[in-house]
Amino acid sequence: MTGGVLFAGVLMLCQGVVAALEGIAALADGDVYGDVGAYVYRISLTGWGWIHLVLGVCVAVTGAGLLKGARWARVTGIVFASLNLFAHFLFLPYAPLWSVIVIALDIFVIWALAAYRDPGWAPGDALRRP
Repeated sequence: MTGGVLFAGVLMLCQGVVAALEGIAALADGDVYGDVGAYVYRISLTGWGWIHLVLGVCVAVTGAGLLKGARWARVTGIVFASLNLFAHFLFLPYAPLWSVIVIALDIFVIWALAAYRDPGWAPGDALRRP
């Protein structure tokens, strides 16, 4: 595992836990996030709470899988980081600064997981193996 994938795994684990806590905060008390008024993608705070809670748990589990070196975690990590990026883009009116930070971190995670190449892998290996 290279440094970029290791860091992406740590970021996903931390982001997942924080997103789950963000979801719990939205579910527990409606006063945590202010009312944003008319917004095209308006979802109730209860809806956002469940979205962040479920997505946060999925991101944290995938981050733990990356740290354990699971092969399934790379593709799954790209998918969940993309979904997390999209969710925080839609969540911008509620927490603008935090959403921009999470979007930037998700872009790094997607890049690190997509750019990783197994050190023992060489172009054309799939064609040579029986």
